[in-house]
Amino acid sequence: MGKKMKKLWRVLLPVLIVVGAVFLLKFMTSLKPPAEKKAPEEIAMAVEVVPVEVESLHFTVTSQGTVQPRTQTVLVAEVSGKIQWVAPELIAGGLVERGQDLLRIDPSDYLVAVKRAEAALAGRVAQLAQERARAEQAVKDWEKLDSRRGTAAPDLVLRKPQLAEAEANVKAAEADLEKAQRDLERTRIVVPYDGLVRSKLADIGQYVTLGTQLGEVFAVDLAEVRLPLSGPDLKFLSLPGFPDPHRSGTAPVTLSGVVAGEEQSWEAEIVRTERVVDERTRVVHAVAQVRDPYGLHAESPAPALPIGTFVRAEITGDWIDEVVVLPRHTLRNQDQVLIANAEDRLEIRRVELLRAGDENVYVAAGLKPKERVVTTAIETPIPGTRLKLGDTESAGSAEGDDDEADRIASAGEPES
Repeated sequence: MGKKMKKLWRVLLPVLIVVGAVFLLKFMTSLKPPAEKKAPEEIAMAVEVVPVEVESLHFTVTSQGTVQPRTQTVLVAEVSGKIQWVAPELIAGGLVERGQDLLRIDPSDYLVAVKRAEAALAGRVAQLAQERARAEQAVKDWEKLDSRRGTAAPDLVLRKPQLAEAEANVKAAEADLEKAQRDLERTRIVVPYDGLVRSKLADIGQYVTLGTQLGEVFAVDLAEVRLPLSGPDLKFLSLPGFPDPHRSGTAPVTLSGVVAGEEQSWEAEIVRTERVVDERTRVVHAVAQVRDPYGLHAESPAPALPIGTFVRAEITGDWIDEVVVLPRHTLRNQDQVLIANAEDRLEIRRVELLRAGDENVYVAAGLKPKERVVTTAIETPIPGTRLKLGDTESAGSAEGDDDEADRIASAGEPES
């Protein structure tokens, strides 16, 4: 029996020790006061904001186009003959004056035609004088016959048909002379305006016929630019003739482009619209005019605007009241912005958009003055998120404090 009890205690003793240790641990744990539970600390998201400011402004609508001449002429020969003389200015890029001879066609045959027409007219005039004398004599002869006194003489006896024919012949001869003189004048090729030669298509010694193209020139008093405008852009512009056909006036435009490697600008004005919508692009073209594009009559040196220059246009639009201007990147889903509310928590606000540009968006409704719009990009905004405002808002107050300090410091300085 003794050995069995020893063996049993050897087995039970470790178990009793473990069980005792467990009970002792539980007892000691029960004596420890319970741990205080704390709510998880809310972490604020750092963002930057801009205050909402309501303002009134002019919208600027941008467009682009190529400078073209308003008046352009293709010179053609109106008579046949050999080119006898060409003006030195008739070269590509040459400046020509109004009424200046550019080419002369050999006038010899046309001088002869004028002389023949003058001679034919003189002969017809002489025949008319003879017929008038014969008609007067016929009237006298009829009146001398007593037997026929008191009766009307026939037109043939009084030579009225012959007199009418002689008068018609004179008019025909005058017309022939006018044509011969006009053909002689057409041997001189002139332009009816101050212009610039675009191309020269004929030269001295060349025989030309009626309709042969001799060159191409354009006027330099005005240049034009066709500016395409979309429907949304037209909403903010007051253009002559569109959409109201009775609207008149002009709209100021600033053109800019690169000439000789330098950026230049020119003042222009929209004088008309083409009043039709392009079927392919769905735009309306407005036409801007630039006076004296080459600066030929400018009182002070001005940059030239060569024909063919590609230009950008900034058109001053209508005056718009109560608009909020925000950076373009603050807009989400086409009509939403993020707001930091009075409790510095995130709010998603739907706004009414007036216009969206490349850099800014213009809000018509949905925001109040002094509200704070979040400018920091947030991938997944959650309404109610605690926000920590950055330096954007505090910068103004800090700047104000610095200004106040400067004012106080300067107030103590003596006047000089």
